[in-house]
Amino acid sequence: MTYIVAENLVKLYQNGHGPVTAISDINFEIEAGEFVAIMGESGAGKSTLLSIMGAMNAPTSGSLRVDDIDIYSLGQDQRADFRREFLGFVFQSFHLIPYLTVEENVMLPLTTVKKPGRIKKAMAEKALTSVGLQGKNQRLPNQISGGEKERVAIARAIVNQPRILLADEPTGNLDSKTTREIMELLQRLNSEDMTIIMVTHSHECAGYTRRILAVNDGRLVESG
Repeated sequence: MTYIVAENLVKLYQNGHGPVTAISDINFEIEAGEFVAIMGESGAGKSTLLSIMGAMNAPTSGSLRVDDIDIYSLGQDQRADFRREFLGFVFQSFHLIPYLTVEENVMLPLTTVKKPGRIKKAMAEKALTSVGLQGKNQRLPNQISGGEKERVAIARAIVNQPRILLADEPTGNLDSKTTREIMELLQRLNSEDMTIIMVTHSHECAGYTRRILAVNDGRLVESG
């Protein structure tokens, strides 16, 4: 089932010399449950494309539809609701708050969710168990390894049970062994029907996905 549809996406930025094209005339479709890598050199437009897919960066022209919702026809509040319901985000820098425990970091996306605290704690516990970090709820970020920090970041991204996980270079700061462990974790989450779209420059990481969207100079040059 076609789930995500990008049509003629264009994004221009302004600098002192006029408009700069970040992405140009990008079209693709992604089915529910796919694991897709977006690949390209630095500056190719990968992260811009991911931010558009994350409902955070309106394209200059073109459209993005998810589950038949035209994302950029929504108002700001509706778009925030969409992000909360549909999306989880994982980044290269873990973005963990150092003075919060692992559990408290994972619970951050639940701040605006109207549920009792015990339910939120149970959701965080479930997410941490899913990524193999049960028993480490009360540790601080400086008490866990880099790979464990990335697992916390993934647990935080999935605590709301989003339909889509967007990952921007999630293994960029990790050694090769930990990279394999994180990619196997993402592969397992995908096998549980989560749609995952990952920006990476690593062919090894892309090998864990089902399909590659290759971007060069802001254009989609390969989809397969």
